Amino acid sequence: MYLIIGAVVVIASVLGGFMMVGGKLLALWHVNEIVVICGAALGSWVIATPIKVIKASLAGIKGVMKGPKYKREDYVDLLKLIYELLVKMRREGMMAIEAHIEQPQESSIFQKYPKVLADHHMLDFITDCLRLIVGGNMAPHELESLLEYELETHHHEALEPAHSVQKVGDALPGFGIVAAVLGIINTMSIVGSAAPAEIGEKVASALVGTFLGILVSYGFVGPIASAMENRAHEDGKAFEVVKMALVASLRGYAPSVAIEFARKLLFSEVRPSFQDLEADLKAAKG
Repeated sequence: MYLIIGAVVVIASVLGGFMMVGGKLLALWHVNEIVVICGAALGSWVIATPIKVIKASLAGIKGVMKGPKYKREDYVDLLKLIYELLVKMRREGMMAIEAHIEQPQESSIFQKYPKVLADHHMLDFITDCLRLIVGGNMAPHELESLLEYELETHHHEALEPAHSVQKVGDALPGFGIVAAVLGIINTMSIVGSAAPAEIGEKVASALVGTFLGILVSYGFVGPIASAMENRAHEDGKAFEVVKMALVASLRGYAPSVAIEFARKLLFSEVRPSFQDLEADLKAAKG
């Protein structure tokens, strides 16, 4: 929603200011300039970007329109899931959760939290971590170091689409100059035979190329890349929460304390209060 509002403000401000000084909107409409700038930018993006990153970028742009992946209630469910697993481990032993992590789709615990169950990245991260705890006999600092490396890799991969789109934004002003130069070349070829009005029109058309390249870069593509990067940071917080809770549990803290450590990592706008989360955990404990 905010992306659409921002785009409308950009367009209204630029075109409104142009019209306030007597500019005509049709003077900015030159299909050839759009073809040169957008086509060259798209082609260079395809050349430079692996197909998996292209697909992730398109999905990321769509995801920015939807908002954050995990909201406050989703984080509460995530913490409740980890809490239930930790309590079961503490009461019945580590092997008690083996069936749950080997077949989470059939687990009575995981089935309570469909949002987590549908997120295969998160599901794999949780089950893989628990497998290490159950069967790896790892020291807390060893698990923490391993998970940090995994999260670093995941974060790097999650940021690739945003960086890819940002590179397109950085290139657009250059392609705007290319379109402008082509327009000037076309103009210079008729200087000796064309009327001044026609020459002026072609020069204006050439300058529109520079205008469009800069506007699309700094008004749309660059901000979208920034929004994708922010979204990746927000989505990565859920993995950090899981890591903190599991490492704290492995260090010997009670499940409720481990979950409190994880809660502290959340951003303020999605962090449940201590009292609210405690009530939810008691309800989950049954």
